[in-house]
Amino acid sequence: MSRILVVEPDSAVTELILPTLECLGHEALVVTDASSALTQLEDVPPDLILTAYRLPESDGLELVEEISRRFPRIPSVLMTDQGNEDLATEALLRGATSYIPKRRLSRDFQRTIQKLLGLSRAARRHRHLMACWRETSDRFVIDNSPALIPALVCHFQETLQLLEFADDRTRLRICVALTETLENAVYHGNLELSSALRSGDGTRWHEESERRRNLPPYSRRTVDVRSAISRDEVRFVIRDEGPGFDPAKLPDPRTPEHIADIGGRGVLLIRTFMDRVEYSSRGNEVTLVKLAPTKPVT
Repeated sequence: MSRILVVEPDSAVTELILPTLECLGHEALVVTDASSALTQLEDVPPDLILTAYRLPESDGLELVEEISRRFPRIPSVLMTDQGNEDLATEALLRGATSYIPKRRLSRDFQRTIQKLLGLSRAARRHRHLMACWRETSDRFVIDNSPALIPALVCHFQETLQLLEFADDRTRLRICVALTETLENAVYHGNLELSSALRSGDGTRWHEESERRRNLPPYSRRTVDVRSAISRDEVRFVIRDEGPGFDPAKLPDPRTPEHIADIGGRGVLLIRTFMDRVEYSSRGNEVTLVKLAPTKPVT
């Protein structure tokens, strides 16, 4: 059984709606104005709101906009009167999930309500399912196309959010560190570009990177990205197919003499935002680890 809040000052309309809702097995609560509707939403949130356009001291457009802002997970349906059907588009733009012309209530009401309640129930079950999710792992093998990096990082950002790992600020920092690491793997690892090319206006860097992306052996190289994400720990292992470097010779960008070095900014961000950063002996593989804030860093 679903709970439906009906916001309608016209008793003739509610007398038409309520028997249908009862036959469908739903619980209906009727209020006559927007203020009472918002109070009810705060007290006992319904599964769906059905509102008229004409309300005392307000209108349905303002109400669906407020519902969309404060209760985005609750679908709202605007009932339009004869002569104001053109408000349907405006209602959808303001946050309504659907609309029903009052003159077509008898025909469209049941189908619209059942469809939206079905979608709403599925969304709630999905949120419940996501709350049960504990860990996931992925593997991507990407080429040297720069456009793939933000797309891949976006994928991981969504995964971190779904698993509720840390807060927004921490998730953003992880994504910044991941972006810098992927760019290093592509540009410095696979394309073997020197940071010195970034000096000036960066034209030499751009031109050389484009040339090498289409020139063997650079063009045949890929970046292997593996992830293991849980609610306790985030781990990325990123390996390029370049010649590598000696990690022992990598300057510490946190020291005063290297903090302004060209190319040192990325390493500084990575080491600052992640709890552990470990390079393979060959230097072409790096492991990034971030622990959940409640876990001690070892």
